[in-house]
Amino acid sequence: MQEKQSAIKGITKSMGLVFGDIGTSPIYTLTVVFLILKTTPGNIIGVLSLMIWTLVMLVTVQYAWVAMNLSRRGEGGTIVLKEILASGLKSKKLIFLISILSFIGISLLMGDGVITPAISILSAVEGTVLIPGFEHISRAAIVLISIIIAALLFSVQSKGTEKVAGAFGPIMIIWFTALTLSGLAGIMSAPAVLLALNPYYGLKFLYLHSLKGFLALGDIILVATGGEALYADMGHLGAKPIREAWGVVFVALVLNYLGQGAFLMTHPAAKNVLFEMVFHYARALYVPFLLLSIAATVIASQAMISGMFSIVYQGITTRVMPMFKVDYTSRELQSQIYIPAVNWFLLFAVVLMMLKFQASSNLAAAYGLAVTGTMTLTGIMIIWIFTLRKQPLYAIVGVAVTCVDVMYLSANMTKIPHGAYWSLTVASMPLAIIILWTEGQKKLYRHMEFMPLGDFLMKFREVYSSPRKLEGTALFLLKDVKEIPFYIIQTMFNHGVVYEDNIFLSVIKRNDPYGVSGYFKEDLALGLRVFEIQAGYMEMVEVEEILKEAGIEARVVFYGLEDISTVNPVWKMFSVIKKLTPTFIKFYNFPSKKLHGVLTEINL
Repeated sequence: MQEKQSAIKGITKSMGLVFGDIGTSPIYTLTVVFLILKTTPGNIIGVLSLMIWTLVMLVTVQYAWVAMNLSRRGEGGTIVLKEILASGLKSKKLIFLISILSFIGISLLMGDGVITPAISILSAVEGTVLIPGFEHISRAAIVLISIIIAALLFSVQSKGTEKVAGAFGPIMIIWFTALTLSGLAGIMSAPAVLLALNPYYGLKFLYLHSLKGFLALGDIILVATGGEALYADMGHLGAKPIREAWGVVFVALVLNYLGQGAFLMTHPAAKNVLFEMVFHYARALYVPFLLLSIAATVIASQAMISGMFSIVYQGITTRVMPMFKVDYTSRELQSQIYIPAVNWFLLFAVVLMMLKFQASSNLAAAYGLAVTGTMTLTGIMIIWIFTLRKQPLYAIVGVAVTCVDVMYLSANMTKIPHGAYWSLTVASMPLAIIILWTEGQKKLYRHMEFMPLGDFLMKFREVYSSPRKLEGTALFLLKDVKEIPFYIIQTMFNHGVVYEDNIFLSVIKRNDPYGVSGYFKEDLALGLRVFEIQAGYMEMVEVEEILKEAGIEARVVFYGLEDISTVNPVWKMFSVIKKLTPTFIKFYNFPSKKLHGVLTEINL
């Protein structure tokens, strides 16, 4: 009984956290597809067949089955795929290539991420035109209402979503129930639509329509946007509840799409298929359904925002992104974080999209390219991993789904002149920051002066043997004890600041979901100890708490700061980013009263 309750709870949570994006696709997908196609029975059945089998191939097979078999400590996502693959490669060039692919994948997710709230909220608000008395509501009013909803959503992020997150699952269950019932009502009016379950009709549609059918794939892929969340959110909820929830969501989506197709057969002039279908079959319930659809799009947008925070946090902790300020909005849920810089950038981008495209049908021309790019990269890494593991069945399935990914990616390439360049433009920003940051950090590291540990220990023993030692414990922050940074040499040997107890502290953020541990390593010398904190890439590290548990009461904490001077415009940008973003010390909330920064001048 308890296991059953736990399973239901897991499915309910998955509904709210994972399936918001893909669950709101029925609001606009079929409407958008038939902007360029005639609403003939043959076209409707062919398109529906392609939609259903896209969900099967790209979401069920690629993510729910194949990708979710690849995890580290239950975590999924692009970074996990990269780490699994990198661990099986020996060539540094191939590891570098995989790193670049993962950076592109992360950036593409962010590029399409900003379109999710824009297209979802706009498409839901557009449903108001069917309410009696609101038939003539202007496009400007629809855009304004959508912007207000988006602004309210982003403005409450700093408060945290913990208190309302519990309602997300039940609301989405009601939403999927409404989709199922409305779909069944539609199917009853034209049962012939069930022929779409046969993939033959989808292939026939592509054969008969050639170029136009190929172009239609660019909109048909909208059924699968958000499918990547199944894998990316695996660490939050576990594979089993997500797979079980997807079984329910898949049935609801398929029935609704079939119902919309049936309605379109009997009402070929329909312009906003889902809302007109609900209005036709349940006029008295239309306004509640419209409000429910807006709530569902807000939940989908919230899932996207939380996902973006998680992606950026992964980037920060794996040192591929600058240390943006991170606030923790919950004492109980460590995954509840808020990154102000990311939040306001996303709001700006979402509002810009709404103002630029004005309508959900226009936004569809920009949507899908980045998602299909991410799916293709995921497919390539899946094939590579299973080939290295010598698991031919999974590798062959990986090749099949990646071929489908490439087909959809090719179709979406045609969208670039019509608006898809916007998602690429947005994606290029985080990609540029990642490349600039990682290369800048490497160059900075090469220009810093380090002393080999052996030479340092000889000098330290000599200095420590003198009676002039300060009372108490001092912490010195560094990445690797094998190489001692110049600021420690400067502090101990040039300034003569040596304490009775000196501890080298390293915080190592691992690229895998490791957990958190803090421990003393072997002492380097009398009066010189090493304490290491290791944490998985998604862990929130409370350094002060870990130090207290280990019995470390530091009198002072020393850390290094770099004053970068350069004439190169690229490195000047790197220097500006470094100055504007919080230091390592601020990111991990070290006690400010004990901090002592030591400045080192570096010329890049």
